Amino acid sequence: MAKRGNRIQVILECTEQKNSDVPGMSRYITTKNKKTTTERIELKKYNPFMKKVTVHKEIK
Repeated sequence: MAKRGNRIQVILECTEQKNSDVPGMSRYITTKNKKTTTERIELKKYNPFMKKVTVHKEIK
């Protein structure tokens, strides 16, 4: 039986696309350790709508 850990699932959303007029929304799902990383995370991920690597921030 699997035990419940400290890792939670978070959704990352592109910040640059919100400010532009490009349609669509780039989102990624990842996990983080909620005990060691209490603040919201920011990662550079590929945005297929803008066709470049942009900063994605945690939502929710």
